[in-house]
Amino acid sequence: MTRTARDLAADPPARRKLPIGIQTFREIREDGAYYVDKTPFIRRLVEEGKHYFLSRPRRFGKSLLVDTIKELFEGNEPLFRGLAVHDAWDWSARRPVVRFDFSQVAHDIRLRKALLANDFTGLELSFKALFAGIPYQWHTRNDIADYEGCCASVFYSCFAALGMEVAVEDSTSHGRLDMAVVFNDHVYLFEFKVVESVPEGAATPPATALAQLRERGYADKYRASGRPVHLIGVEFSKETRNVAAFEAETA
Repeated sequence: MTRTARDLAADPPARRKLPIGIQTFREIREDGAYYVDKTPFIRRLVEEGKHYFLSRPRRFGKSLLVDTIKELFEGNEPLFRGLAVHDAWDWSARRPVVRFDFSQVAHDIRLRKALLANDFTGLELSFKALFAGIPYQWHTRNDIADYEGCCASVFYSCFAALGMEVAVEDSTSHGRLDMAVVFNDHVYLFEFKVVESVPEGAATPPATALAQLRERGYADKYRASGRPVHLIGVEFSKETRNVAAFEAETA
């Protein structure tokens, strides 16, 4: 039955909280705050496109939109009850979501200075601090910490954001190198590993990330350029969710 204006004036609906300053979808829904249902647009983004760059002014709702998409892909069905997407979404499929927030991280000057001076200890400390700042909630409902690609993406994002020349999964005659970075006429070759990922039944421990760079001769491709080549092996722990080992040498 449709309520008239007189009915609403006599018995107004309960007033909800205004979500001022709230940028997380979960908090809005669990607090019962007002929410303008944008899930039909999110569904269109998922079904009709592939890659998106969100260019909107500050305070336009980008953070809330991205957080809503994260909750949707992680399969947090109770948060979407009563919204347009609920009955049209496959809740049996849960997808790991990788999200990086650099809004409170200011390591760009430190990273550049470390590379300019070939200070690999400084580089390691900067990345340890960066990983320490990633909220633990991002790992509690998915298994992305088990994959080296998650950690490697943080390195890639930092170097790419600084405008450096970065190549990932770079093919060589010996295999595929995880990442190559060219900066200040030096070449830095990176290999990433998750230390707990030991093949089942392996008779001997797997080679370290640095040893793998040496054994596969990844530096050979770059020697002809005459530029100094540096090998950097980075190992992560999915238990501590941080850099577990960081080794470097000049090839």
